[in-house]
Amino acid sequence: MSATGDPPSPDPPPIAWRRLFVVGAGIMGAGVAAQCALAGYQVELEDTTAEFVERGAREAKRALEGQVTHGGLPAAARDEALARLTTVVGLASVGTADLIIEAVPESLPLKRRVFRELEESASPQAAMATNTSSLPIAAIGSEMRDPGRLIGIHFFNPVLRMPLVELIAGRQTRPGLREQADSFVRSLGKTVVASQDSPGFVTSRAVALLLNEAAWMLSQGVATRDDIDTAYKLGFHHPMGPFELADMVGLDTAVAILDVLWDGFQDPKYKACPLLRTMVSSGKLGRKSGEGFYPYPPKGGPAKSSA
Repeated sequence: MSATGDPPSPDPPPIAWRRLFVVGAGIMGAGVAAQCALAGYQVELEDTTAEFVERGAREAKRALEGQVTHGGLPAAARDEALARLTTVVGLASVGTADLIIEAVPESLPLKRRVFRELEESASPQAAMATNTSSLPIAAIGSEMRDPGRLIGIHFFNPVLRMPLVELIAGRQTRPGLREQADSFVRSLGKTVVASQDSPGFVTSRAVALLLNEAAWMLSQGVATRDDIDTAYKLGFHHPMGPFELADMVGLDTAVAILDVLWDGFQDPKYKACPLLRTMVSSGKLGRKSGEGFYPYPPKGGPAKSSA
């Protein structure tokens, strides 16, 4: 606190990176944009339609409001962050960005296409980051003219509340970019862990097995959904059970991560449980679809029906 009792302003962002451009205004992109704006960066949040960017802006505002209500963030800091955050449809203004963060769905062809398009419009000096949770950085950048400017910066959902960020340098990532990205992440108030460019990195590789084994236990009748979730929470001090976590991450994302791990390692332990695939094919994706392992009303938390 300052002598006047007001909260201190955020530290100035690193000199080289002042203007950020976030590609993809879904839950993750909106959270990343809100976090960066809160840390003092000028941020543009982009998507392909006005509907998508408006929804992303609402999500960013909701996340910041949550920090005011539950995290002790001063209302003035929220307002300043929102003033630094703008939305845009398309990539026309990406050329002014110092750092571009991609946060589109976990699809290798899609991410490759996005980075090809970004290279056409971005400044040659701009750094590029992917928020992938599992796909190798080298694979994402394989069709770029300059893959040395690409690094993995893996945020966790909900971005404003989760203190961890995973940093992944690809084989061709320039050494200086690794250090610069580390400084950037720390300027957001996050803790950094570094991973080699291996499928799933550290966190997704670990959590995929946790979720998959829980699904196998449920499908084999070992225990109920609620008892499995309770066992994980009380037995291992996990803040939420595997099914609650799967619903938050998205079952489609969980299956996509398992598929990446299977493709990368060809190890049977990464074969997705058929129950997960059945739920995805029926549209039960978790919180984002209104139902996963738990049903979700329009407002509020999961309704704990029997399963």
